[in-house]
Amino acid sequence: MNAKDTAAIRTGLARTSRRGFLVMAGAAGLAACSSGPDLGPPQAALPAPQLPPDPNAGLGTGTPIGLILPLGASGNAGAVALSLRNAAEMALSEFSGARIRLIVKDDGGTGPGAQAAAQQALDEGARAIIGPLFAHSVGAAGQVARQRGVPLVGFSTDTNVATQGVYLLSFLPQTDVERAIRYAASQGRRSFVGLVPDNAYGSVVEAAFRETVPTVGGRVVGLERYGAGQAGEAARRLAGSVAQADAVFLPDAADTVPQIVQALSASGASLAGKQLIGTGLWDDAKLFANPVMNGGIFAAPDTAGFRAFAARYRARFGREPVRTTTLSHDAVSLMAALVNSYGEAGITDAAIQNPSGFSGVDGIFRFRADGTNERGLAVMQISGGITQIVSPAPRSFAQGM
Repeated sequence: MNAKDTAAIRTGLARTSRRGFLVMAGAAGLAACSSGPDLGPPQAALPAPQLPPDPNAGLGTGTPIGLILPLGASGNAGAVALSLRNAAEMALSEFSGARIRLIVKDDGGTGPGAQAAAQQALDEGARAIIGPLFAHSVGAAGQVARQRGVPLVGFSTDTNVATQGVYLLSFLPQTDVERAIRYAASQGRRSFVGLVPDNAYGSVVEAAFRETVPTVGGRVVGLERYGAGQAGEAARRLAGSVAQADAVFLPDAADTVPQIVQALSASGASLAGKQLIGTGLWDDAKLFANPVMNGGIFAAPDTAGFRAFAARYRARFGREPVRTTTLSHDAVSLMAALVNSYGEAGITDAAIQNPSGFSGVDGIFRFRADGTNERGLAVMQISGGITQIVSPAPRSFAQGM
């Protein structure tokens, strides 16, 4: 299992305060199918969910779509897979007039299993594939799907497996970093330092940090990486650079970030007037409750959409959804929208890459040609044990990010 995916699953199981989405957005709608007549834009957005959903809904009828999940895997992976399958079923019941049929396949959480599952789904007529969950599984299934000219929308957070025709509908940390840094720059912050964990996640967010800061007219005046148990030492090394900075980037989890803040202060670095900046890992009530984090910012979707989704899920299945459950729900809704708008042949790269994007539970998103995604996020600020929105999420990509 890829380290990034493992962290994402643990995060998803640990809390229900982060992310989901969908409903078509933009007057232009989806691009018309290039192989058929120009049918024009869809006539309606994805509908608002109906309450309560039909508890006896099956897996639909109509255009076959593969759904590949590690249902037979042990531990957390199997629990996440079940939640994703439930959400797919829920999406079919909530999408009025959906004309798709899900072909559910178990990949066991392995690359060979995903390859075999994709082959089976395609042999059974699948016009697109939703899933799998892990990077190695997405890569294996994506190879099969691309050979057959069928798009795949997977759930891994590892952008190394994304490419034309293999799209990731996951929450990518690069988007968190870019949104938060851009907001900080809009508030006059120009000199940045960072303390970054020395792991796969750290490599991703560091690259996004180094890329974004210059594009907003800023400069990185200091950056340190740290291994397990070495955050305090890294903070001492960075302390001298903090004096030159007006923003401090700390992309780590709730158990570590306050310790880093305290280590910086203990090393003589004054954080007064400095903007603390995090990522989605900060979306944790434990962090909000720590007074040293007051004023810190991070990017995230508005939580109202997921709260409504979670209430519907609990009413239907009698349990809390895994936070990433909405990925499956909205991938199914996306496929249903494409088929209902353009017919069976309408699930194309051009349609999936619609520049107007899509909108939903967690706000707007769109797919890039390289298979990654872009999201419209809000900027949240920690204040007195809670968060408040200091910069609302855009409602369309025309607003800019």
